[in-house]
Amino acid sequence: MMHSLNRRYTRLLIRALLVFGQKAQALERVESLLQEAEGDLYALATKAHVLAELGDKPGALKVLQRVVEVAPEQAAGWFNLGYLSEELDLLDRAEAAFRRATELEPKMDRAWYGLGLCLIRQHRFDEAVPALRKNTELQAMSPYCWYQLARVHVDRQEPEEAVKIIHHLRKFEPKVAAQLVRETGLGQPVQI
Repeated sequence: MMHSLNRRYTRLLIRALLVFGQKAQALERVESLLQEAEGDLYALATKAHVLAELGDKPGALKVLQRVVEVAPEQAAGWFNLGYLSEELDLLDRAEAAFRRATELEPKMDRAWYGLGLCLIRQHRFDEAVPALRKNTELQAMSPYCWYQLARVHVDRQEPEEAVKIIHHLRKFEPKVAAQLVRETGLGQPVQI
């Protein structure tokens, strides 16, 4: 059995290997941690991250499923499961994971954003609006969510709402506002 000091050393070594791009060697060390304690959350989360980095996203997804089984009350695991599920186009699974993350940690802005993007990809624009609005409440200065919210309003045939967002974005992120104007034709100054 691995002594706790040895486990800490192995974790530090894994971090160093990752910093220096030695992903395969880091994965070997992670596997040694998991042989000793198959429910080690650090090792599981690290394994999922490394597998994804190495291009084995289905393998990473399986590990993340194990993460949420071991720690079902930790929002970060659900968020990561949602993120990777969405990336793999498993939208129902992603939606469920993002919803669980927001239930566990209602102030996790990135989970609300992920949920909104997932709903947009499913063309469920009416449902995406509350998720995106919640993200803008939590991250008022993030132009990405404001951009997505404006696009959803355009898709819902609500140009006046999109124009309000464009005007709002001009105050703190004029480049994103200009991009929306170019893409939508909305919010342009009136020429007389």
